[in-house]
Amino acid sequence: MLPPRRTRTIHVRDLAIGGTAPIAVQSMAATRTRDVPATLRQVRILEEAGADLIRIAVDSQADVDALAEIRRQTKARLSVDLQENYRLAEKVAPYVDKLRYNPGHLHHHEKEKPVREKVAYLVGVAKQHRLALRIGVNAGSIAPEYDLRFGDDHVGAIAQCAIDHCAMVDELGFVDYCVSIKDSDPRFVIDANQRFAAARPDVPIHLGVTEAGMPPEGIIKTRIAFEQLLSRGIGDTLRVSLTLPFDDKGREIAVGRELVRDVEAGRFRSVPPNFFDGLNIIACPSCSRVENEKFIELAEDVKRMSEYAREHKLTIAVMGCRVNGPGETDDADLGLWCGPNFVNLKRGEKELGAYPYDAILPRLKQELDRLIAERQARRA
Repeated sequence: MLPPRRTRTIHVRDLAIGGTAPIAVQSMAATRTRDVPATLRQVRILEEAGADLIRIAVDSQADVDALAEIRRQTKARLSVDLQENYRLAEKVAPYVDKLRYNPGHLHHHEKEKPVREKVAYLVGVAKQHRLALRIGVNAGSIAPEYDLRFGDDHVGAIAQCAIDHCAMVDELGFVDYCVSIKDSDPRFVIDANQRFAAARPDVPIHLGVTEAGMPPEGIIKTRIAFEQLLSRGIGDTLRVSLTLPFDDKGREIAVGRELVRDVEAGRFRSVPPNFFDGLNIIACPSCSRVENEKFIELAEDVKRMSEYAREHKLTIAVMGCRVNGPGETDDADLGLWCGPNFVNLKRGEKELGAYPYDAILPRLKQELDRLIAERQARRA
């Protein structure tokens, strides 16, 4: 049986989250929002799979217009991801039930304005339209001042960012909000959420391991984090982020439900001590920011191509968009982030160039071989 949670209860339209409410399972439309038929198909796939809430990203006026039409054709509970343009909040508010903003993106626009003023604007929109709010801290796009303050304490930086934004929202007299603190490493997710829950036990928490990647590894990574947190009474809503073909996105909901049932029944799956040894492939679950569906095939191709290097302790990140791609590949040994026609290749934070989709794999292999050879030479 799951231990009792101490968080308050908030509402996303008629959906209760936190407190004694059942753990809500949600997902995100993977298609480009402006493609209304494709996005509506995603919404319906997720609804049929039993999603409690469906997130859709907006990044432009075209996305806002599409969202209005999507809302006209569905009664599903919708959350909107504001991406880097927080000013879209007032435009999308009439069509959704919840706003999600990333504190790490607030500094990109209107840089002369204090972050507190931008948060006040978002809270004002949420109040006016009776929407819930999610403060979504993502390790790959942490606000620069936290990196400066915390240095190598990566977990401390993301946890404190969430704590500080909660304080801002509290001062504005708004309580219908939750927090998510995500990373691609489940160990960081466990640590950061435990730190946050200790500091703010009242705030409902959305759990996720971002860019968990493809099954089965992506499911294992997610299970590691969720088992440890749910069994401690931490987590009120969750998403399993998997890199899947668009028509299979309902699997995220099925896996999430199964995971909650297993923890509730005391069924835990052991993790071998060497799980984090060897090659680690990080891949985002795809969303409406992805500008070329070839990204999903590329992630699978990278996994197959790099099989020969599975014994080497290296990380390859395959990211699908320009929003999270550049930052979330910085910590990988080799990183790919995908645009409409080209894939950007990185080695750590160093840019190595942009290549067509049909040329990136051999170029990645070349760099992987070079990296392995350099490490072997140093050991020798």
